Amino acid sequence: MRERLDREYFEELYGQSRDPWGFETSEYEREKYARTLSVLAHHQRSYSRALEVGCSIGVFTAMLAPLCEEVLAVDVSEKALAVARERLRDFPHVRFEPRRLPEEMPGGPFDLIVASEVLYYWPGDVMLAALRRFEEALAPGGALLAVHWRGETKTYPLQGDEVHELLMKNTRLTNTARSMEPEYRLDLFENTP
Repeated sequence: MRERLDREYFEELYGQSRDPWGFETSEYEREKYARTLSVLAHHQRSYSRALEVGCSIGVFTAMLAPLCEEVLAVDVSEKALAVARERLRDFPHVRFEPRRLPEEMPGGPFDLIVASEVLYYWPGDVMLAALRRFEEALAPGGALLAVHWRGETKTYPLQGDEVHELLMKNTRLTNTARSMEPEYRLDLFENTP
């Protein structure tokens, strides 16, 4: 099993590049963001309290913010968070915190938890521990949105499709939306009674 990619790995990446994955310029990211936002808007028009896991430099956070009354965006990288804070300095309802999840999971309840391109950085046991914490923190009727790249990599502990299959097999939440594109997979899970 590959080891967990942690704070040092990401600080080194952000030390080499302000935007190591091209979040600001990538056509792949633009298309994925648009699809993600359309699923969220279709599910519910606005969210009281949202958690964005692995917010990076805040590109998607800026798109998510108008849909939410409050956003808590977390990342393990202080370098990424510095860029995100500057990007969203005019959004007082968005807070950024350095956190290592699932160990430092913030208290809920959250109406929305977004885990986009982050869960495959953890081995299966850590990802499943995070899933339990997400389920505990979701408000009744709340949603967990997972989106991951489907390409193969030898660097990450899990592949995108593996993450989603683990979610499907291990969650008590109801899968209410799915999109399987050639490059990414999106699943929305709801905390239904």
